[in-house]
Amino acid sequence: MRVALFSSQKYELPFFEHALTQFPDIEFEFFEQALNDKTVALAQGFDAICVFVNDQVDTNVLAELAELGVQSIALRCAGFNNVDIEAAHALGIKVVRVPAYSPEAVAEHCIALMLTLSRKTHKAYNRVREDNFDLNGLLGFNLHNKTVGIIGCGKIGQALVAILNGFGAHVLVYDPNIGEGSYTQVSLDMLLEQSDVITLHCPLTDATHHMIDDAAFDKMKQGVMLINTSRGALVDSKACIRALKSRKLGYLGLDVYEQESELFFKNRSDEVIQDDVFMRLASFHNVLITGHQGFFTKEALTEIAHTTVTNLNAIRTGQTLENQV
Repeated sequence: MRVALFSSQKYELPFFEHALTQFPDIEFEFFEQALNDKTVALAQGFDAICVFVNDQVDTNVLAELAELGVQSIALRCAGFNNVDIEAAHALGIKVVRVPAYSPEAVAEHCIALMLTLSRKTHKAYNRVREDNFDLNGLLGFNLHNKTVGIIGCGKIGQALVAILNGFGAHVLVYDPNIGEGSYTQVSLDMLLEQSDVITLHCPLTDATHHMIDDAAFDKMKQGVMLINTSRGALVDSKACIRALKSRKLGYLGLDVYEQESELFFKNRSDEVIQDDVFMRLASFHNVLITGHQGFFTKEALTEIAHTTVTNLNAIRTGQTLENQV
């Protein structure tokens, strides 16, 4: 089986090379280019493709892939909002994913954003490097006894619950698809109204697109902290700017951004960023943005590579596809 891996990054090559040692009948070729309607021709001659979160796998691209003879798509991530699943099924293209690689990796990154914003450790680091030991302007708050609302409580949300319970936080959860646990289940409105910190861990669908908008911010506490390590388009970025300007939003931590495909995973330090919304968000002193690195641990990358290659081998050998979408 020949596989074209798009949006290839140097950091993931050793993990895939190690995973492939167990499957000599699978051959990968790595392309730095993202998959879209302009690069889909690179898939010619391959049996399958492997894509990441910002690759474009819409109806047009899928039709081209089918014409090229591509029979399978392996997502090396959990989310699949960038793939037109119905169109893939109609074309007979199998789609598999990595449903869980390391929930703890994303949950711990979420906590890192919370603590960095609260305790201002990023600002303290820069001050001390300049021999400035003044504490004024660095006042934080405890997570202990704070109310933290989790929207979407799958495997990442459950891992986050365990950590927050260790901090002694009061955990509220909104997720219609889960049962009882070490948290309090509430309606979405109640979570928005009562939480000191709100963190997003739900998939991006038509129903959740821009679920955090002006109306949602109106229901939140003054000075609330919002964390998003899930998908950028869960949040209306322009509404975020309005909430930051009014001080309704006191802290914002983002590991994802709705237009990130034009920005993330590349060194753009020599460029003039053209995204005015992103630059305005980044300009606020109480906003912390990381470049979609919540998944980025050795453990997670090992599991992503292993599961991706195992999925492809299951397709190659006609086994049951446990991770089919």
